Amino acid sequence: MTTCVSSPAMDATPLPKLAKPSWLKVRPPTGERYHWIKEQARQTGIATVCEEARCPNIGECWTVGTATFMIMGDTCTRGCRFCAVKTGNPNGWLDTEEPLKLATTIAQAGWQYVVITSVDRDDLPDGGAAHFAQCIAEVKRLSPETLVEVLIPDFKGDKAHLQLVIDAKPDVIAQNIETVERLTHPVRDRRAGYRQTMDVLAYIKAAAPHIITKSSIMLGLGETADELRQTMKDLRDSNVQILTLGQYLQPTSKHLAVEEYITPEAFEAWRVEAEDQYGFLYCASGPLVRSSYRAGEFFMTRLLKGEQEIIQRG
Repeated sequence: MTTCVSSPAMDATPLPKLAKPSWLKVRPPTGERYHWIKEQARQTGIATVCEEARCPNIGECWTVGTATFMIMGDTCTRGCRFCAVKTGNPNGWLDTEEPLKLATTIAQAGWQYVVITSVDRDDLPDGGAAHFAQCIAEVKRLSPETLVEVLIPDFKGDKAHLQLVIDAKPDVIAQNIETVERLTHPVRDRRAGYRQTMDVLAYIKAAAPHIITKSSIMLGLGETADELRQTMKDLRDSNVQILTLGQYLQPTSKHLAVEEYITPEAFEAWRVEAEDQYGFLYCASGPLVRSSYRAGEFFMTRLLKGEQEIIQRG
């Protein structure tokens, strides 16, 4: 087993497997907004990645009005070994009314910032890119002031399919690298690739410099400090501007085991290094941070301060 990361300065002995530390405990979800979103999802059939991926922040995020909607169903054609979303073959099925359902839900909530993601749909000729674009367009039509972040599949690296999403003009496009290059397989499905994700992110920024690009890395899977640094460098070389770092948590006993629990102090040290040494405009880093964790706070704050030109330069 490789020596895992605990801080930029030194390695540490992993905690025993399954010995979940106190800082990973969260309160059960509650609140009116939480129950409203849950009811809307039930009535419309729109899935949320918050539920499907068993996100530990579901209560906090939904209470303050941040939710990540998962389009194109709840069945993924890929089988990443870290992910709780079910795997199968939807055989080309799509809900053609989903873009309007999604946009209506968002408009009724009056949110200023939303995140839209999806399962991988390798069963569709375009990977679902056109459907993704329709969802963005409908949200923008019904809620023109709402900022839209999308966390997209890699669409097998097909630039024409990526361009469909870009042309729909979301404000932020994310594609998660998930882990360091050495661990890409077995962590990610064989159809996903480290270099493919890097190329996707680089293409998005080259095709649309005004769109903010973002990616996410899970820690605690056995990566080394040097490997994490190389991944951050590769992301910056692909002109990624925003990074999130979070703790990998094993969804079930069938998924990859946690190799190490990273301390909050180590996550903070990585945040400082990501911003100060690698030049990310912003790095959200912490044990419970996820790729869309309270996604709008940073972007909205800077936008309201009139610093959009700083974001674009990054």
